[in-house]
Amino acid sequence: MLKTRQDLPLIDDLQALFLRDVPLLDVRAPVEFHEGAFPTAQNHPLMDDADRVAIGTRYKQQGQDAAIALGLQRVSGEVKAQRVAAWEQFAREHPDGVLYCFRGGLRSRISQQWLFEQTGLHYPRVKGGYKAMRRFLLNQLETLPATLQPVVLSGRTGSGKTRFLQTLQRTVDLEGLANHRGSAFGGQPTPQPSQISFENALAIQLLRALQTQSALLFEDESRMIGSLHLPETFFTRLREAPLVLMQVADAERVEISYQEYVVDTSAAFTALHHGDVECGFAAFSGYLLGSLDKIQRRLGGVRYQAVLKMMQQALAIQARDGTTQAHYDWVRLILLDYYDPMYDYQISKKQERLVFSGSPAEVRDYLSSVGIV
Repeated sequence: MLKTRQDLPLIDDLQALFLRDVPLLDVRAPVEFHEGAFPTAQNHPLMDDADRVAIGTRYKQQGQDAAIALGLQRVSGEVKAQRVAAWEQFAREHPDGVLYCFRGGLRSRISQQWLFEQTGLHYPRVKGGYKAMRRFLLNQLETLPATLQPVVLSGRTGSGKTRFLQTLQRTVDLEGLANHRGSAFGGQPTPQPSQISFENALAIQLLRALQTQSALLFEDESRMIGSLHLPETFFTRLREAPLVLMQVADAERVEISYQEYVVDTSAAFTALHHGDVECGFAAFSGYLLGSLDKIQRRLGGVRYQAVLKMMQQALAIQARDGTTQAHYDWVRLILLDYYDPMYDYQISKKQERLVFSGSPAEVRDYLSSVGIV
């Protein structure tokens, strides 16, 4: 059985890892990384997905020694050299980083040892690995909300709440962490993180923010942000928090919504397709029409057909000459005729929590008075 050096550095202060934004070298297989990871982690696996399946099967059939022998056979020669080279590059670029595998066991010890043998680098590994780090963050999500003094920022769709939050310090941008703007048209060109990665990032944000004070501002969200859900203990705390209502004129809300959902999103799809305007436009069109389909039943047949016709006409004009102003028509209709009545109903059930209402400038002054700036 493979022996590993016992004097290579081991890290067990998990809180410090997250508070200090330590670069993380994740040597798990890609499939494990995609299921859940941390914001500062990069995946440079010891075994790829095929290796992991083959070695896992061998372990079940013949035991650990046979599995290790197969692993050393599959990850050898040029393959081994390439993987060690990736670790070395990461380690030299991030001398303050650490490495880990799933449980802090054989994979991370082998990676740590090979890195030392090939490069002389004493790179630390995390005791307990990803599993210990994940358990630590789950515990934070359960315990930190009790120490939190949240204030929730509400306002009609298109009020620019996310933009407003981004100008303040004592906030956590839930939509940013979820990579979704929280409405039927809130999808981004890039996918949302996994539920586990979202929870990890949220726990780290809360842990850092609450080191200095307990008052934090959050945007008013439903339990779901796109396909992701807020952890129960945290969501319950937000649902009980004081509510601040930001009032913005309808014309400004239409302008903000047009800018975010049409101009910015169209440009983002084009950028995602490396500047290919035609491919970017096709993806943008699919995004708009697909988003509209999600609320077809709630819009009702007549209203859905009206919005669909406006959207199709606007897309046709955009395809022809690149202009987007025709999108104002459906944006205005759906904002004022669909989202506003729905918001009015929701805010009517939260009146007992409402502590302040005013313009963005007035809201800023109020938040400053309660220690959120």
